[in-house]
Amino acid sequence: MLLAACSRPTGDFDRARPNIFHDKVMPAAGEAAARYRGDPVSKFNMTNDEELLRERGWGLIRPPWTKDWIGGTVVELSRTRVLPEVEGRVPVDLYYIFLRSDKFRSSDARYDRVAADAEGDAKLVWPFCEVAMRVQAADKERLRVLANKPVATEETYEGAKARVWENRMMISWVGQALRYRITAYQKALDSLEIETPSADRLWKANNAIRTLEAEVRLAENGCVKKDRFTVEGKTKRSRIYTGWGTERPAPKK
Repeated sequence: MLLAACSRPTGDFDRARPNIFHDKVMPAAGEAAARYRGDPVSKFNMTNDEELLRERGWGLIRPPWTKDWIGGTVVELSRTRVLPEVEGRVPVDLYYIFLRSDKFRSSDARYDRVAADAEGDAKLVWPFCEVAMRVQAADKERLRVLANKPVATEETYEGAKARVWENRMMISWVGQALRYRITAYQKALDSLEIETPSADRLWKANNAIRTLEAEVRLAENGCVKKDRFTVEGKTKRSRIYTGWGTERPAPKK
């Protein structure tokens, strides 16, 4: 019961619900645990983008199935830093277990649920990525100022470096969590394909997972969107339309 209480409660649309235990008590315990492990801990106030980074990241690191209290407990302990962030791994087999145990009127509905979850995750990646790029740009500026200006106290110096480390860990954790989600969705599909075959629904779910994977690769590559129709290098001028009407006539035999 104590471990189940560590899983963060959710409200409408599976959004995190404000809670004193999860917003005050566990973060305080996590800060002490992080200091004991020797991890950097910053006492700086967060910028608006840093808070938004964590809010949007929570929707991607939490278990895709909100009834998964085991995975939810692991994630919440890592989010509050009671456990290291890199250990906030949701077991990939739990998604299929909870998906199979839920009551659906149709076996095809389980395939639809996998597709809907993957499509929903894909739509959340780029909004998170936009905030992550702004946070990374601010961190670069923070480190530049830290290197070029004298700092009054050691606490300010260590706090700035710790905050940069915390932001990088959060971004890395989201990438790791998304990879685990892709694996969980694929494992669920492999099991459903044997238990309740449905060729047309399988194609839709697989396509949704491929879309999510493309978004995850985008995030892993620094959130830089490339236009596949863009021509690399300097564009050469056309020889056909140069000096139109003044070219020499074509040679005749």
